[in-house]
Formats: sequence, structure tokens, C-alpha cells
Amino acid sequence: MMQNTCRFLVTEKRTLTAKMHIQLDTLGGIAGDMFIAAILDAWPEYTDDTLASIRSAGISTDWQISVPEFQDGVFRGKRFLISEPRRSNPSHHHRYEDIVDRLCRSPLDSSVCKRAIEILELLAEAEADVHGVAIKDVTFHELGAWDSIGDVVGAAYLIETIAPASWSLGPVPIGGGRIKTAHGPMPVPAPATARLLRGFTMIDDGIQGERVTPTGAAILRYLAQKLGMPQSMHPMPIKLCRIGTGFGTRTLPGISNICRVLAFECATDARIDDQIGVINFEIDDQTAEDLALGIDALRDCDGVLDVLQMPAVGKKGRMIFHVQVLCQLDVLDQIIDICFLQTTTIGLRWRVTARAILERDVVHSRTDSGSVAVKRVIRPDGTLSAKADADSMRECGGFAQRKKSRSIAEQTALRVGRSGEKCRSK
Repeated sequence: MMQNTCRFLVTEKRTLTAKMHIQLDTLGGIAGDMFIAAILDAWPEYTDDTLASIRSAGISTDWQISVPEFQDGVFRGKRFLISEPRRSNPSHHHRYEDIVDRLCRSPLDSSVCKRAIEILELLAEAEADVHGVAIKDVTFHELGAWDSIGDVVGAAYLIETIAPASWSLGPVPIGGGRIKTAHGPMPVPAPATARLLRGFTMIDDGIQGERVTPTGAAILRYLAQKLGMPQSMHPMPIKLCRIGTGFGTRTLPGISNICRVLAFECATDARIDDQIGVINFEIDDQTAEDLALGIDALRDCDGVLDVLQMPAVGKKGRMIFHVQVLCQLDVLDQIIDICFLQTTTIGLRWRVTARAILERDVVHSRTDSGSVAVKRVIRPDGTLSAKADADSMRECGGFAQRKKSRSIAEQTALRVGRSGEKCRSK
């Protein structure tokens, strides 16, 4: 006899909370330390954990890390400083693979480590392209000391912790002139930095010097790859909730050397508006058995959201199959080709359409009959609804046990708060 006990487990990290949108305004420019300082000015409660994360990556205690308050006579904000101890002939030249190996062997949280390595990889790819070498042969000259590595790890920790759903970026100052490097004088922006900034909107405000560092450019490129290229602003109503100002170490003529963060939450977080691809076609010369195989292949494709098949009556009273495929926009062209490969159609219709979906997450409730996945959805009035996944009910026994397991799992999911805390119901 099944007991009415369920243990609630969150299986997806994303929970039903307001979606965060971050706007970066790079008035003075952007570097890794400016990004971290701005974020910690907006989220000071993450300061201790950020520093602890950097320490866990292997930085020794003789390096001083601090986040002091700072004012330049115009703005107040924070700086993020990693001070190198006095030593003779310090080496700032490190191979990319050695840095990655060091991070992998450290006790750094695995998700933070993964993000840090991905940021470093973007920079290594740019350097490899500039110098015409393989990534494994890249040696960082300007990025190699612990202050730069600490910037990457700190940025990775904050991106992982805050987990913004989207971001936007004001024009990036291009700077000008030349900078000294291990390879001699280089134009601004430096070659690797320029490659990382490809596709971003830039502005010449007449102020010379390096305005975007390689680390700052790699962070921007990483955000672009993970969250999409920056949009002008969020299309839904949003509420400004946090502001942070991060200062760089240089003094610029006539302008504050700051990077500002504006953090927004969606005013209504129940609905998400986006666009998807819709493909429609009809089949009248393919057997139902073979078409089923083709449709299964379509459903298994990355980026396909759903495939709908229904009977219809075509010309001359012939029975036909109408097929509709929904997919993400970035794979629309590939899915069109797969439709031609998996079915006998020689023509189809496609369009881009808007859709609205409700915010949801998936949780697992364990019963004596097995683990039941439950999809929870937040409605526009703030209420939650829950529905047990049909596939997860296969091991729950017969009809009566499935019905009971479904009811218990859904009721338990509704009693659990949106933050994903564990719950036990008896």
C-alpha cells in the first residue's frame, strides 16, 4: 500500500523567481576589475563569497584582495583591487593550458570553474588567431599574473551566482593611441581585444588610451555567447532594483573612469515573450509507419519544440497528414532541411511567429511507486499550477496508483515555495 509521503527535490537550477536583466554602461570603459567592482557595489552581500571563490582558485595569502569604497569627486562607487606582493622579477607569462590545469585542480566550485575556463578560452582563441598559433600554444603575457586570473574567476562567480536572464550594453569606447605590450607597441584596441569586440557597437569619445582590456572584452564576449548578443533593452515592463558603479585604476581626462551596472527585474515574471519558427506541410504519399519514423527523428532534433501530426482531407477527397513543426529560430534553416530529408514533401511553408509562454520549473517528488517529475507554472495572478509528467508515471503501477501518485506529487509541488526549498509532506 502506497503511503502519502513525498520528498521534494529540485532537478533544475532555474526557479520561479523574477528574471534579472543587467544593463552595462561603459562610460570609462571596461576591465575585469571594473566589472567585479560594479557588480559588488550593486550586490555587496556577495563580496565575501566572491573573495573566497578567488582564494579557492589558488591565489596565495600574500596577495591582498580588497573592495574599497571610492570617490572621484563626481561619483561614488567601489574598486576591486588585487595587490601583488613585492618580489624580485615576477613572472607574468603563463601558458593557457597551465592556467586551465591549475583551475581544474583547485577546490573552486565546478560551475564557477567551468565559466572561468570558458572566458579564458575565448581570450585564448583570440590570441591564437592574432598570432597564428594553436590554442594549446598560447602564452598569456599581459593576462597571466594572479590579478588578471582573479578578475576572471571573480567575474565567473558573479555571473554564475546572479545568473541574469538577459543583458544589454551601451556603446563601448574604442579608445586610441598605442599601448606597450610584451610584443612591442600595439594599436588600441589591442588585436585580441578587437577580435573579441567584433559585432559590438563602439563609440569614439575622443579620449585616448586602452579603454577596454582583454579581460573586459572576454567577459563581454562570454555574456554575448551565453545570453545572446546584447539587446537595446528588455521588451517587457521592468523594474530598476539595483545600481552599481565600478571604478578603474586609471584617471581619464574630463570623464569618470567607471563601468555602471543597472539591474532590472521583470515587473511581471509570469510571462515570457519570444519568437519561434513554424513549419507546415502535408503528406499524401508516405506510409503512416514510415512517416512516424520521420516525425520521431524530427522530435529528437536539437531546437525542435514540438511536432504536431493530424489527419486531413486533401484534393479529390484523399486522406492526407498535416504536419506542423515548432522550433527555435537559430535552427530554423536546419530543421527545414531535415523535414525534406525525413518526409516525402517537396514543398513546405514556414514563418516566424511570436509566442507567450509562462515561467515554469521542473521538480521531482519521490513516492513509494517511484520518482515523479512535476512541471510547475506561475500564472499571471501569481498563483502556481502543477502537472505531473506522463513519462515519469510509467513505473507507478496501475491506474489507481498512478492517479494517487500524480495527485500527491502535484499537491506537494504546490506547497513548496518558489525558491526551491526541500519539503516533506505526510
